[in-house]
Amino acid sequence: MKQERSTEDPKRRSGVFRFLRHFLLALQFFTRIPITGQLADWVGFSPAMLRASAAHFPGVGWVVGGLTAMVFAGLMAVLPGQPAAPWVAAVLSTVFSVLLTGAFHEDGLADLADGLGGSLDRERALDIMKDSRVGSYGALALMLAIASKTALLALLAQAGGWPLAALGLFAAHVSSRLMPLFIIRSLPHVGDTAASKSKPLAEAISGAGLLAGLLWWVGAMVVVGLARPDVAWWAPVLGAVLGLLWMGRLLGRRLQGFTGDGLGATQQVCEVAFYLGLVMALAA
Repeated sequence: MKQERSTEDPKRRSGVFRFLRHFLLALQFFTRIPITGQLADWVGFSPAMLRASAAHFPGVGWVVGGLTAMVFAGLMAVLPGQPAAPWVAAVLSTVFSVLLTGAFHEDGLADLADGLGGSLDRERALDIMKDSRVGSYGALALMLAIASKTALLALLAQAGGWPLAALGLFAAHVSSRLMPLFIIRSLPHVGDTAASKSKPLAEAISGAGLLAGLLWWVGAMVVVGLARPDVAWWAPVLGAVLGLLWMGRLLGRRLQGFTGDGLGATQQVCEVAFYLGLVMALAA
């Protein structure tokens, strides 16, 4: 093993290439975008790399949010100028984002809702969350989350114009993927750690990793701020932070820590809260 490391291409170990490999690993883990063949061999995998890839969760938001925003904008450009057009664009762009991510975060929201809704006992709630079947609490949480996202996107397009809604969609995906990093940083991982696919992420999130995630987020907010300097972008950010605080308190109180499902649920809650904050900023 030592000999293998010593003969490895220096470019593979350099900072820029290491950054790219960790980003592609995060993209592979959290989306259905294919990273296969020689590219997958070059990226590689290890628990340590997966931990490092956590810094790039907001970077995944750049890809998912950027592509979804383009779908939303493209639909608004070609649909008839009718009141229902924003609703159609909101629904179809949401369908696209779910297909792009494989409903990864939505699945976490449903599992967490089933667990916390199904039992007040911590251990029983964790057991319920491992069940692949969706219960009534999970189905209701999914329905409310998707309905909230589509309704708020449609309202944004109607109140502020579809370009603002597209910018908000992009920024919401980046911001909502930053927030789970603070959960990982502040709470312990709980549950079946031997079998959990989120365990490698939870063992350690370094300060440098958190800083990298913040830089991804700052870049996104600079983009939307330059595109629409007249919008009070602090309001949706505040909404996402409030969603984070609520989820952190909920996970800490009910589970005394977090699971992968809790991280997915945090992303969903913070995304909805971001849209709500942006809508309220337009109303002010």
